[in-house]
Amino acid sequence: MRLYVLALNPTDSVTEGFLPAAARLGLDVTLLTAPEYTEAHRKTADGLEILECDVRDFREVIGRISRHRAPDAVFSNSDHLQTQAALTAGYFGLPGKDWKTALRAKNKAEMRRRLAATGADTVWSAELTPDRDPAGLVATGGPIPYPCVIKPREGVASEDVVLAGNATELLGRCQDIRARRPETALVIEEFLPGQLHTLETLGDGAVRQVLGGFRTTLSPPPYFIEERMDFDPDPPQVVTAQVLAQLDALGVGFGVCHTEFVVHAGRARIVEVNYRAAGDQCDLLMAGLLGIPLFELILRVHLGEPLPADLHARRDGRARIEYLCADRAGTLTAAPGPCDTEAEGGVRLAYRPWRAVGERHELHHTNRDYLGVLRATGTDQPAVERAAARFLAANRWEIAP
Repeated sequence: MRLYVLALNPTDSVTEGFLPAAARLGLDVTLLTAPEYTEAHRKTADGLEILECDVRDFREVIGRISRHRAPDAVFSNSDHLQTQAALTAGYFGLPGKDWKTALRAKNKAEMRRRLAATGADTVWSAELTPDRDPAGLVATGGPIPYPCVIKPREGVASEDVVLAGNATELLGRCQDIRARRPETALVIEEFLPGQLHTLETLGDGAVRQVLGGFRTTLSPPPYFIEERMDFDPDPPQVVTAQVLAQLDALGVGFGVCHTEFVVHAGRARIVEVNYRAAGDQCDLLMAGLLGIPLFELILRVHLGEPLPADLHARRDGRARIEYLCADRAGTLTAAPGPCDTEAEGGVRLAYRPWRAVGERHELHHTNRDYLGVLRATGTDQPAVERAAARFLAANRWEIAP
């Protein structure tokens, strides 16, 4: 059976998760990517069949597949390619996500409009297309609730997501973003207070399983960089039910989904929906912690197989993910190398560097500032905390101007 995978940048989810899973399932994989990413994929997946095309255009994807071999499944774990993958799967009569749902999840303005129209949740928001002056919104857009959040309409990874406390800050932030990205549409919406969480789900269109969730620790405002994730195998049912109801309103039910939401005074409100597996090694952690063939299950759904009624996932696992983040621009002069070790209390530690010693980078105030990631897993949360703290204290990350 032939699986087509649509991708842009190589990611850990694809190279360490989905491609090995496809091999275990005996699938013949063809990866479709834009020409500028081909070489990077060749370096991370030796021997993989790679075809070039404009994967951002579903018409080009359909044509490239039609000229090659008939597909049995079309899949993508890219934030940017869910709608294209859904349209392509639909064209070939294959299982896949509804393209309208994929678009709503990606387009944050459409997501807010849909949630409001269905009565699931109403958040004050305004859409700023590239030709719309934010000064006009401030002058005539009615009472903007401050603080408010500015974000790219189709953004990812906290890129250019920033808090504004008043009209002056709002105009300045918009101007800064547009100076770098003049063609980017923005969304301005009210700031939703509360603790940030995620809900990880997997569905086959009829059955939806909750895999667990994470409690997220963010950087201080005005930016929203994820600094730490703590896994919760059994999120509170009352909160989970609220999030699932909002996902139902959006139409999310097929495939894997990573949903971010806040909880304040017992109320859960969606911040954004990422209609793919959790990234930055969260999905790899879950697969091991839950003891299930997570990536195989996701691919099987796209092959048309129903989910088991019970995944038989372990629920005794505890984990902490720590993202080591640069706090200034400069050259990384000291950092630990990759390691896998076992600490006291049966805690397993895995550290992966994401920036090489000797590399120089500017400060972006996004996930692009990550220097490395530490995964600590076990069955006792205090032991996990102690092991992670010892590792962080024993190593150095230094940046020279």
